[in-house]
Amino acid sequence: MPKGNVILQMTGIGMYFPGVRALDGVDFTLRKKEIHSLMGENGAGKSTLIKVLTGVYKRNQGNIFLNGLEFNPASPLEARQYGVNSVYQEINLCDNLSVAENIYAGRQNTRFGKINWKTIKSGAGNALERLNMNIDVNRLLGSYSVAVKQMVAIARAVDMNSKILILDEPTSSLDRPEVEQLFATIRKLRDEGLSVIFISHFLNQVYEICDRVTVLRNGKLIGEYELKELPKLDLVSKMVGRDFSILKQRDKEGKSRGASEIFIEAKKLGKKRTVEPFDLRIRRGEALGFAGLLGSGRTEAANLFFGIDEADTGEMLLKNQKKIFKKPNDAISQLIAFCPEDRKKNGIIYDLSVEDNIILAMQAKESVFKYLSPKKKAEIAANYINKLGIVTAGPDVSAGTLSGGNQQKVILARWLVTSPALLILDEPTRGIDVHAKAEIMNLAMSLCDEGMSLIFISSELEEVVRCSDRIVVMRDRKKIAEMSGEDLDEEKILKTIAEA
Repeated sequence: MPKGNVILQMTGIGMYFPGVRALDGVDFTLRKKEIHSLMGENGAGKSTLIKVLTGVYKRNQGNIFLNGLEFNPASPLEARQYGVNSVYQEINLCDNLSVAENIYAGRQNTRFGKINWKTIKSGAGNALERLNMNIDVNRLLGSYSVAVKQMVAIARAVDMNSKILILDEPTSSLDRPEVEQLFATIRKLRDEGLSVIFISHFLNQVYEICDRVTVLRNGKLIGEYELKELPKLDLVSKMVGRDFSILKQRDKEGKSRGASEIFIEAKKLGKKRTVEPFDLRIRRGEALGFAGLLGSGRTEAANLFFGIDEADTGEMLLKNQKKIFKKPNDAISQLIAFCPEDRKKNGIIYDLSVEDNIILAMQAKESVFKYLSPKKKAEIAANYINKLGIVTAGPDVSAGTLSGGNQQKVILARWLVTSPALLILDEPTRGIDVHAKAEIMNLAMSLCDEGMSLIFISSELEEVVRCSDRIVVMRDRKKIAEMSGEDLDEEKILKTIAEA
């Protein structure tokens, strides 16, 4: 039983699924007024441990104590009633409800049997003001950006009298000013007595905001450490447990990748209220990076190349022939592939098997009427599961059961099966671990060396600089610069964004 300033103690936690030991005797201790990081590679057991704590899963073994008393929540609702609240990376709110309705969903204030909307709207405004957010709580949540949705989810959790707040990749959709705003709020809440479990793959942010870290690997506890005494390299080594392939430096010389041959060209391409007209050339075998703050227009520009949005100005040339992409199938037919930013909403299909997710784009490209034998499907899936190192109990397993990093690999495999000439990767490494990031980006660069063109969008500027031959800089949904050679420098890019 915990003593002293300990608010939560989990001891010997075991969680088993058919063929998988997700947690094996894991201990975890959270102290009062502490920000504690939970780290490990995708599949290490972080999410499973949190789901045990919040009543999503019923543990197979071990004990949990909350404020010195045994804690056995039967559901997330019961966990919330005891002050244990969580905000997950994949935002589980309702776009078709207002901000106020989302914040008070399931706990609406009533008066004389009717919902007291005045109180709800006022309370929602106060909850957001606590996070220094000033938005219209009457508007539909779906009309706001992903970043605002994340902040609304956090405001909802904080407003529920939390004693423990679990934040799972809370900054994955936030730009730096929003991260600073969130961190200021977290520190304030900590000083007021809240304990925070912080899950993130951003090492710098973990060191910036957290007091301690608990490391898991392959479902087992590696250790608990004070961050001020643990160098970053040591932390990464404990997470990975082996030598891992550091992200390769892009060969900026272009080798003999046919870099002079233009594959696709945009001339004054744009869409009103989405992205201003821009010119751009993408060469065969070239890795073209997009840099800019959240909402700068990076994704919006890429959407035009894949037919997600139809341009209403300018033109696009593919191998010097004019093309109009009105829908993604138009782009797919021209060997263009797109791994989207939001893998939950636009990427992985949770209820389909790993195998079915992998062959989906190929089936769409070949036509749903073209028969693909079970044997051929199995061969394709097995090949890419092996090639990308997808960790799964088998190709028939539901893709929704995989870790975030492995889901991202499944989406990548889906498009690589189509043998694309141009691959668009929109935030491909968001929310995945260091090792998975290196694997995905090293593979993408190897494909560029073989002649595939790449558009790479990432909020991690260091990644963009390292992996790109040339970088397009965006701001306020407008292309403001193109940089290459010696100008591919983080400081120069940030200066361009700030001063243009």
